[in-house]
Amino acid sequence: MPRPPKKFHPHPFEYHQELEVSIDSLTNLGDGIARVAIPDDEAGESATRDWVVFVPFCLPGEKVRIRVFRNDKNHSRADLLEVLEASPDRAEPGCLLYGECGGCQYQHFKYEAQLAWKTRQVTELLEHMAGIKHEVLPCHPSPKLWNYRSKITPHFGRPKNDVIGNIGFLPNGRRSGQIDVVQCPIAMEEINAALPRLRDETRQRAKSYKRGATLLLRATEGRVETNHNAVATEQVGDLSFNFLAGDFFQNNPYILPAFTSHVAGEASAGDIKYLVDAYCGSGLFAIALAKDFEKVSGVEVSETAADWARQNAEANDIENTTFLAASAEAIFKDIDFPAAETAIVIDPPRKGCSQEFLDQLIAFGPARVVYVSCNPATQVRDLAILTEAGFKLEKVQPFDLFPHTRHLESVMTLSR
Repeated sequence: MPRPPKKFHPHPFEYHQELEVSIDSLTNLGDGIARVAIPDDEAGESATRDWVVFVPFCLPGEKVRIRVFRNDKNHSRADLLEVLEASPDRAEPGCLLYGECGGCQYQHFKYEAQLAWKTRQVTELLEHMAGIKHEVLPCHPSPKLWNYRSKITPHFGRPKNDVIGNIGFLPNGRRSGQIDVVQCPIAMEEINAALPRLRDETRQRAKSYKRGATLLLRATEGRVETNHNAVATEQVGDLSFNFLAGDFFQNNPYILPAFTSHVAGEASAGDIKYLVDAYCGSGLFAIALAKDFEKVSGVEVSETAADWARQNAEANDIENTTFLAASAEAIFKDIDFPAAETAIVIDPPRKGCSQEFLDQLIAFGPARVVYVSCNPATQVRDLAILTEAGFKLEKVQPFDLFPHTRHLESVMTLSR
């Protein structure tokens, strides 16, 4: 057996000990969960207790052979060696690097099963984190399952002797290093066509890099942009949005019409006349939803983002929108819409809303809140605060913007 790392803790399993286990469920990170009976010394000689082992690339109901590489305080982690009894939901991965590259977690799932587990993920987070039992609608599928990503950012480490090594993404289960990625099946065709050339050009310029760097490939209007500060364009239905290629914009354009349409329907229900897009960026929701409201205000802490939103509204002949650059401490200061007739759309970063923002939202007291999130865990954390403040959860609709990965977008509708 190989020599264990210096910090390896030998309880309850030896380093690289092999086990045959059954997979019960999945974590929110996409790992399989197995439970192994181990001796419970505190309860008596013959007593046992369940010990959790996390194993990637497994499916519920499968029997697998695994190899333990780490024991933590209350669980262990192991690599998958062999699937002994496969789930009927198992599929053949579409990428030769699957299992090595850390970009995808669900390629071994049939797509219908991916959607079912993403729906279940949100359901369980609601129950376990917020104590809320509520129907979660089936995860809305992506119209395109492969070649859907409009942006990728491969990276590389510091050149050695003026030679650049691997250019790609983090290895599975690691926080550093790169897997060399020549093609990415979830990236758009034009990105894959441009990637080999960009990799070659980058290696030819190795002497100009004193440390590692991140490359940009953004698909826009049939071409690929690699300059972070160049203008990129995305079409959403009949609307056109311009933004800096390196800035955030949803990376699956194929699902955006259905995604924005759902948010519009939820925000405009009832006697709602006004909309506030509280994290408006370059104006995606404010502009896409403008036709459903008398007036719309987009709010941004970034003046640059607010400028892009204004330009996008003008370019699309949208006349009932205004965009404000507000400080984080006074998001709603210049909003004069009556709260009882106002809906607020929020789409914060992965870390969710700050307490400062939630306090301002609660104080403003809109009739409806449509909370869009790429991280259901922080969304549910914020939901607990909003329900405590008097908001009621009405609808939960996940969207699969990221097929073959553990990621999803969750849209929750709340009313006063």
